[in-house]
Amino acid sequence: MSDDLRNAAARKGSFGQTMRAVAWSFFGVRRSSDYAQDVAKLNPVHVIIAGVIGAGLFVLALVLLVQWVVGSGVAA
Repeated sequence: MSDDLRNAAARKGSFGQTMRAVAWSFFGVRRSSDYAQDVAKLNPVHVIIAGVIGAGLFVLALVLLVQWVVGSGVAA
């Protein structure tokens, strides 16, 4: 493992900060100064885990929405 990768994985950014950053990235709105802070602070392993969790929650929300619409008879 290279020193840069070790240093990045040792960053102390909290998982809550990571989840907020990933949520903002899903929304598609982020200031460049906030992005630069995220790159400097957040642990890349946390970012990957938060991205997978966020994508799973998004898919689950879509499935539940479709089930609700189909079940309510609006789509008939």
